[in-house]
Amino acid sequence: QAASADRRRGFVAALEAAGIDPAMVRIEQGLFTYRSGIDAAERILAGPVTPTAIFASNDDMAAAAVGVAHRRGLHVPGDLSIVGFDDTAIATSIWPALTTIRQPIGNMAEASITMLLRRIRERVGPGDAAEEEVLPFELVLRESAGPPRA
Repeated sequence: QAASADRRRGFVAALEAAGIDPAMVRIEQGLFTYRSGIDAAERILAGPVTPTAIFASNDDMAAAAVGVAHRRGLHVPGDLSIVGFDDTAIATSIWPALTTIRQPIGNMAEASITMLLRRIRERVGPGDAAEEEVLPFELVLRESAGPPRA
């Protein structure tokens, strides 16, 4: 999936920008489902060192990580911050509500249609270079993220 690869690259780039060696961070593959979020969180939290944060590639997996953390007796966000991506309905349906990344879905759809119509009008072939437009996102701060306990 292109979205998961892009999100992983962004995560690694953010680690490097913060001076953190990505090789020192546990990254587990998920499948954008709640169940895969449970499995990934279990693997992450079963390690010898409990992380202070989990960044999930979508809100379903982040919500699953919150459930796993609670089952293991971890306080979110005191012991473990959890952040999702997409700002879907589940982000405000669980406790604590998820800090997440909100994408401009309406603007993304509009930009996609505009690009498609331009390619049709200009008779751009499938082998021609594709356009790319990066739209702004928003970090939505809620209760699932905060500084770790001292």
